Amino acid sequence: MKGTKKLVIVESPTKAKTIGGYLGDEYEVIASVGHVRDLAEPSALPAELKKGAFGKFAVDVENDFAPYYVVNDNKRKTVSELKRALKGADELWLATDEDREGEAIAWHLLEVLQPKVPVHRMVFHEITQDAIEQAKQNTRDLDTALVDAQETRRILDRLYGYDISPVLWRKVAPKLSAGRVQSAATRLVVDRERERQAFRAAEYWDLTATFRPEADAADGTAFEARLVRLDAQRVATGGDFGDDGKLTARAAKAGVIPLEQDRAERIAALLAEQAHGEVVSVETKPHTRRPAAPFTTSTLQQEASRKLRYSSRQTMSFAQSLYENGYITYMRTDSPSLSKQAVQAARAQASELYGAHTLPEKPRVYTGKAKGAQEAHEAIRPAGEVFQRPTSLKGKLTQGEYALYELIWKRTVASQMADAKGSTDTVTIAAQVPERANAAATAAEFTTSGTVITFPGFLLAYEEGRDENRGDKGGDQNAKLPQLASGQALGIEAPSAKGHETSPPPRYTEASLTKRLEELGIGRPSTYAAIISTIMDRGYVAKKGQALVPSWIAFSVVRLLEEHFSELVDYDFTAEMENDLDRIASGEADRGKWLGEFYFGTDAHPGLRGVVDNLGEIDARAINTIKIDDEISLRNGKYGPYLEVVDDKCEVGDDGVVKPRSVNIPDGLAPDELTPAKAHELADAEPAEDRVVGLHPETSKRIVAKNGRFGPYVTELPDEGEELPKGQKPRTASLFKSMDPATIDLDTAVALLGLPRVVGVDPESEAEITAQNGRYGPYLKRGSDTRSLPSEDAIFSIDLAGAQELFAQPKYGAKRASSALKEFEADPVSGKPIKVKDGRFGPYVTDGETNATIPRGDSVEDVDYARAVELLAIKRAKGPAKKKAPARKAAAKKPAAKKTTAKKPAAKKTAAEKPAAKTSAAASKTVDPARSAAAKKAAATRAANRAAAEAQA
Repeated sequence: MKGTKKLVIVESPTKAKTIGGYLGDEYEVIASVGHVRDLAEPSALPAELKKGAFGKFAVDVENDFAPYYVVNDNKRKTVSELKRALKGADELWLATDEDREGEAIAWHLLEVLQPKVPVHRMVFHEITQDAIEQAKQNTRDLDTALVDAQETRRILDRLYGYDISPVLWRKVAPKLSAGRVQSAATRLVVDRERERQAFRAAEYWDLTATFRPEADAADGTAFEARLVRLDAQRVATGGDFGDDGKLTARAAKAGVIPLEQDRAERIAALLAEQAHGEVVSVETKPHTRRPAAPFTTSTLQQEASRKLRYSSRQTMSFAQSLYENGYITYMRTDSPSLSKQAVQAARAQASELYGAHTLPEKPRVYTGKAKGAQEAHEAIRPAGEVFQRPTSLKGKLTQGEYALYELIWKRTVASQMADAKGSTDTVTIAAQVPERANAAATAAEFTTSGTVITFPGFLLAYEEGRDENRGDKGGDQNAKLPQLASGQALGIEAPSAKGHETSPPPRYTEASLTKRLEELGIGRPSTYAAIISTIMDRGYVAKKGQALVPSWIAFSVVRLLEEHFSELVDYDFTAEMENDLDRIASGEADRGKWLGEFYFGTDAHPGLRGVVDNLGEIDARAINTIKIDDEISLRNGKYGPYLEVVDDKCEVGDDGVVKPRSVNIPDGLAPDELTPAKAHELADAEPAEDRVVGLHPETSKRIVAKNGRFGPYVTELPDEGEELPKGQKPRTASLFKSMDPATIDLDTAVALLGLPRVVGVDPESEAEITAQNGRYGPYLKRGSDTRSLPSEDAIFSIDLAGAQELFAQPKYGAKRASSALKEFEADPVSGKPIKVKDGRFGPYVTDGETNATIPRGDSVEDVDYARAVELLAIKRAKGPAKKKAPARKAAAKKPAAKKTTAKKPAAKKTAAEKPAAKTSAAASKTVDPARSAAAKKAAATRAANRAAAEAQA
């Protein structure tokens, strides 16, 4: 841009647009759209490096774990644009986020752009006019410790994944992968399902009754109470039973008694006859409740899941948009604290909206066990000195963004309001039950509680949601109670006995899994959403409602990791690795030394390489087998899970060996639902009999409809005693989705077996046009040219004219013109409308330029504007599918230099020279042209890398 003196680089176009509005004409703001460089794929290394130290990981593990970086293919154009913009600038301002990823993006930009002008590192936690002005006045050095931590994490994940994933491919299934934190998260979900599988329900009964003050009482309000004691022995509730279905040792020691059905119903009948009880005591206690702390990344994801039913990925996508548009502060933080400015803003709005009496005398101060290396300065809150009210933003935000902003606004304002106050009354009632003739009556005690809020305080603005509780704890009831006094007589109405079963541990939801990961210290704010998304995208976990259910393949993966890589999926070990990364980020630990200990081992542990090199034999069959009982096992096979049954229905081979039967498992059956009883039900079910449809009119062979592993089909059976030529199989054809093997008629079966159907001969090319069903759906074929058909039925209905019309259209024209499943506003990058369509490979998101498949685990109904934008951004970041290039000798490239920044040209190094050693030099607020000898040497290395990259391009 002509006249521009200062170039500002940020990560996203939205952020660039917002910041650009606060800066003057002398600034040009451009987005890098995330990272411009990353570790090379080993397969993309130059030929001479593939055989060397970098060949396995694109990391030289023998030389301080030096990484080999390359500019991403889809970022070459971006880098060229940044370089052009930098040529006309007098200064470079790096305004990426202040976390590890943002700091690493800034360092990579310096390495790639090699600016010869002063460089400024500019950081802020909200995008407002005041924040941007303050950031301009308070630039800082590049934090190389943060860059070290990000690079260490990236290398760690490369080592972990590339060493362990091949083991999974060989022993479990192809295309699986392992990840440092994702594997631990998968194990958590699998462990919870194992608990549910081992769970044994216990039956218990309780008894409730309605009590009403006698007629002479001033207040005749009825209320319900629950039986809690019989002759001073506490009656068991669900929380008193263990997962084995028996009373816990603690409950048994306390003398807790389970109430059985016969006794419960007998006591209820006797109480109905007795018809009265007496108030033993009325206890009143003050009730005080404090507001929840402002949001951190973790608590925001948890609460958005509970209240808004957002996935972690959706929450972070909406939050990212709100931050980049200047509505909230930075959304990745471990800190619940608020700045003085934010406290004043929250108190002012609480006073204005709910009254000055709702404010405590002093501002509230919140602290947390934040990880300093990843912690922003504040909690997530509305941006600015004066918070924008949600109602003022209607029409400016999407529905998803609005709901999340309102949640953040309410939580922030409520956090500075006064405690809610009231009182809780607990009433104990006694009744005498003559259970046995000529014996003392049984003393039955009932209790109930009621809380009255006399001062709502923060509840006027916000109340925190809660996760599902385990079982029935027999907690307080929030009953509306009349005025009662000790010794007061009460009438008993409608005593009722009710049976219950204890419930298994609840499955994790995204909210509770995020909470558990945080409790264990696994992952950090920027990774929670990615962890959950990854284990779902890999097929290890699926959602059933809000619950996270592991797949059977996840059981095999976790079992292999537990048995052969136990330390790497140990929760404490994984959490300690996170702490070590934090120490590297704070400059307290050295990245090279730490990576060396992790990979090569220490006296305390063998290291990843030692484990992988000494795995020994792994029994793949055992890893993929889960025993249900003595007769039935679940097996993860090539085509998915199935039951392997050994019983009296099995065939015995000529060698006397029993051949196990295979039984399919219904889709959607969760692991904990496959009990031994259910397994035997599936194994004992009679297989659907093959149905003879009729005789083929031309061949006179029997046509039979069957159900197979891949769905229903028809087949033409050979005549009795007929032997088909070697390699020839009977004709078969899959049924259409609309067809049922129980009702398919002979004509339809014959038509299916006759596919492909000849539609006619194209008069221009004289090529035969056929209609047929393929792997990706029905289509027409003319020579090597194809066109998709709109439905399976069109295979039989389309005529020559209709086929010619389809071939006259562009190959994918029909798909482009097809109606969208959903439509959204313009994409912030391309400026074109976003649509959700159903394509050949399933539903996908498109803006007309970029197509992004909707991953497994997401449904079309769940995809909103923010998620659509995120999918397109991810797809753009990956770049186009790589095509095999013709073989040619590539110029030698060397690994990227470590955290230094060169500002003047330097002589190229030869290909034989080693990568430069890491230095601690950082990009300063204004780069001094004078350079030390060490800096010049580092600059020379970077120049060599740059030259090699340009040669490759």
